Parts: sequence; structure tokens; C-alpha cells
Amino acid sequence: MAMLGLFNVHRHGSLNTAAFLLYALTSGIAGFVSAKNYRQMNGEKWVWNINLTACLYTVPFFLTWSIINSVAWAYGSTQALPFTTIVVLGLVWIVIGYPLTVFGGIIGKNSSGSFDAPCRTKNICREIPPIPWYRSTLAHMLIGGFLPFSAISVELYYIFSTLWGRDQYTLYGILGIVFVILLSVTACISISLTYFQLASEDYRWWWRSILTSGATGLFVLAYAIFFFIKRSNMSGGLQTLQFFGYTLLTCYIFCLMLGTVGYYTSLKFIRYIYFNIKMD
Repeated sequence: MAMLGLFNVHRHGSLNTAAFLLYALTSGIAGFVSAKNYRQMNGEKWVWNINLTACLYTVPFFLTWSIINSVAWAYGSTQALPFTTIVVLGLVWIVIGYPLTVFGGIIGKNSSGSFDAPCRTKNICREIPPIPWYRSTLAHMLIGGFLPFSAISVELYYIFSTLWGRDQYTLYGILGIVFVILLSVTACISISLTYFQLASEDYRWWWRSILTSGATGLFVLAYAIFFFIKRSNMSGGLQTLQFFGYTLLTCYIFCLMLGTVGYYTSLKFIRYIYFNIKMD
């Protein structure tokens, strides 16, 4: 959208509105994928799963944005959205976003089959031996978060300087390439860390794959704090609240997005290696 010139990155209100509309229009995909995966894992509370999918990002976004917009109203800032726009956005979510999530969830639930394990599994859980500290969840989070962050650290400076400064960023094609590199590095790191975890006879890979890949958001948050203190000239309550409020939402997006990438790439990797073991 930025490459097509549909909005100005310095107008945070239009940027948030566009992101909200895109999120509402693509909610059906989230409902479909979530319900299908939940059904394959023999989940029974599919209604709760769909509601959680609909609220997982919407509720934190609405609460954070409401606080920022209310403070902007109090300061008399032109960045505050008027009441009519807020009502329209709420109706868009109620009429389009949530129904699409439910509709996609119903389709995903009905089209999902049983989980097709590539090899025979045992009903009794295997005892997990003690693992050294460098193979713990925290160590994997540091590795899995830092390496993808290093791939985007240079572009982050220009992005922050454009959104919160006076610089103009026009290399959106390069930004798209960096985004693809970020996803590729996250997938490779997730596969490598999952392999090391399985090699240490620890089969509990699912949540760790999400945590290790989503830890990139914590590094982005740390860089944002550094940028605010050392590189920016922002001051005042409204600017500080806007910066950290929207930054926290962005880091939360990174955690959800990259955690999803790490989970599904690890799942594909595990299915591949155990299918080859079955063939052998």
C-alpha cells in the first residue's frame, strides 16, 4: 500500500485505519487456520477457540488505541480520530471482522480431518532427561530472537526515523525484500532449534517453537527503547504514550507473526523427518 501511495506514513490515523480494515477483511483466514489446526489436535471447545482467535489481537489493540486516542483528545491533537470514525470502525469489526472469523472457523472445523501422524506414536509420555542451560527455553529464545532481529536491525532505524521523525523512507521494495529475509531466517532458526531440542530427547517442541521465534519482538522492543532515549528528540506525555503504545502493539504483532511462522515450519520439519524414518 505504501508503494502504491495509498497513505502517508506520517499520518498515523490513516495508517491505523488502513491496518484495521485489512485486519477485519482477512479475519476469515485466521478463523479458518485456527479452527482447522485446533480440530486436528482433537480440541473440543471450538467455540472458545474461535472467540480467542477473534480477540487475541483485537482486544489489546482496542484497549491500547483507546487510551492513546483519549489522551490525544485531551491534548486537542489533530491525530485523535473523531467519534464518528470510531463508531464506523467498531461497526466494521462487528459486521465484517468477527462474522468472517466465525465463518472461517466453521469452514475450518468442518473441513479438518484427524491428525495424520507420519509414524506410530506411544500413548505413554517418555521421560525427558535433564538438559544443560544452553539448551533451555531462555537460551533458545535469545538465539531465536537475536538472529532474525539482526537481519532487520538496519532497516529498523530508517523505519523508526520515518514514523517518529522527519526522515522520508521511499525504498519500500527493499523493505519487502528484508521482510522476506526475516521470514526465511525465522523459519531456518526455528527448524535448527527444534532439531537440537529433539536431539536432546525433549519432545515438547510446539510452545517452544512459538516462544523462540516470537522472541524477536522483545529485541525490537529493546531497540525501540534505545531509539527513544538515544536517537529521538521526543518529549512530553502524549508523544511518549504514542511511541510506546504503538511500539508495544508492533512488537506484539512480531511475536504472533513470527511465532506462527516458527510453529508451522517446525511442524513441517518434524513431519518430514519422521516420514523419512518411517520410509526407512
